[in-house]
Amino acid sequence: MSKKDDKKTIAAPLAAKKKIKDLSSIYDRLKAYNLSEAIAIVKKINKTKFDPSLEIHIRLGINPKKSDQQVRGAVSLPHGTGKTVRIAAFVSPSNEAACKAAGAEFVGGEELIEQIKKTEKTDFEVAIAEPLMMKNLAVIAKILGTRGLMPSPKNDTVSLNPVKAVEELKKGKISFKNDDTSNLHAVIGKLSFEDQKLVENFQAFIDNIRKIKPATAKGSYIKNVSICSSMSPSVKVSLS
Repeated sequence: MSKKDDKKTIAAPLAAKKKIKDLSSIYDRLKAYNLSEAIAIVKKINKTKFDPSLEIHIRLGINPKKSDQQVRGAVSLPHGTGKTVRIAAFVSPSNEAACKAAGAEFVGGEELIEQIKKTEKTDFEVAIAEPLMMKNLAVIAKILGTRGLMPSPKNDTVSLNPVKAVEELKKGKISFKNDDTSNLHAVIGKLSFEDQKLVENFQAFIDNIRKIKPATAKGSYIKNVSICSSMSPSVKVSLS
């Protein structure tokens, strides 16, 4: 190893220690702050040159192995996420024009399904479908399912009113689902949003999570909550 490499090896942990020390002068990573304080801290410690998303991470008191304790659904954030979501709408011909007008980037029925089956390309983040189209999606269910794109009534992506579903998604409706470790993650805005808008988005999300608490979940349901930007350490949030 060269002397230059030696210096890099030594410099790396020193830089990490300095970063931790700098952060500790701003906030205590073990302490839970009220939401307004937590948002202010995340904004202060953000060092990115782009506008990152604000993420919420929740530790739930559920058993993820039990189907009746899954926490999943959709919620409309008052101020959206600040991100443009690309939508595929699997609909009947009578709804194609309206879904396109509502903002869906990919719209169609059998032709769209056949295209995805052939190319296996899914250049969209969310897929919605009319109930009558669900049986047709069977041929691409594996492609959509492995990428988390399969429409489902549980997150309102299977709808009798696909035009409304597209409009809501474009305005900031997001889907969520707990992972295998009982944690739940979501984007609730951009860090550049006004603090009050982030507070209202956060509250809308938490209120929705509380409403859908599984009846069989025992003990503490929301164990802890933290927020962070796309590339920052997390800050714990007190809900009391």
